[in-house]
Amino acid sequence: MTAPTEHHPRLDLGAVPQQAGPPARAPATAGAVRAPASPAADRAARRAFRPRRTIPATIAAIVLTLLGAYVAAEVISALVGRPLRLLPYDRVLLWGATTPWQSPQVLIGSALVALLGLVLLLCGLLPGKPRLLPVHTGDERLIVGLRPKSVTTSLTHAAEAVPHVRSARARLRRREVAVAAEITGRDKEGVAEAVRQAVTTKLASLALVDPLRVTVHSTTVHHAERPEREER
Repeated sequence: MTAPTEHHPRLDLGAVPQQAGPPARAPATAGAVRAPASPAADRAARRAFRPRRTIPATIAAIVLTLLGAYVAAEVISALVGRPLRLLPYDRVLLWGATTPWQSPQVLIGSALVALLGLVLLLCGLLPGKPRLLPVHTGDERLIVGLRPKSVTTSLTHAAEAVPHVRSARARLRRREVAVAAEITGRDKEGVAEAVRQAVTTKLASLALVDPLRVTVHSTTVHHAERPEREER
């Protein structure tokens, strides 16, 4: 008698779908480009692109270094018994002992020193002109900035793309974008509002960390004044 044979099912590898890599992601939509809000990332971007006030800091550091070196030289020379006496201390001491606080010289000198200290304090507290404008990234480890010139160029092109706008120019100020536009046609207010909306939309697409207000200053020009270079 022959033993009954058992038929085992065979696995057809060709029939199993092979996955070469991770599943393909769906294409990102336009609405998914904007980074999620992250206050920590925004603070990191502001700190990274904060103006450093290099020139006032350098001047103050040089002056304080020279004063410190002079005081150190006078002290060391006096300790070794051979004082330099670059300044006439006796006359300075005599003048200070005999001059009252109400003297005009003392008041003017005190006012100048106080004014200099106030200027240095304002230089340290008030921000200067930024080199780069921070952009929302959603990640404090990723810091991105745009040059102000690139931002104004992009906003200028957005304003010039509005119908009935002959030319436009955008400028960045402290907390706003000022757009000067030359408008052709009679609906000056309508075109100016369209320019403001176009620039606002473009500004929102740049996703800057610090919001900027848009102001439009428009002037009306005649069609006859349109230069030939703009005829396309």
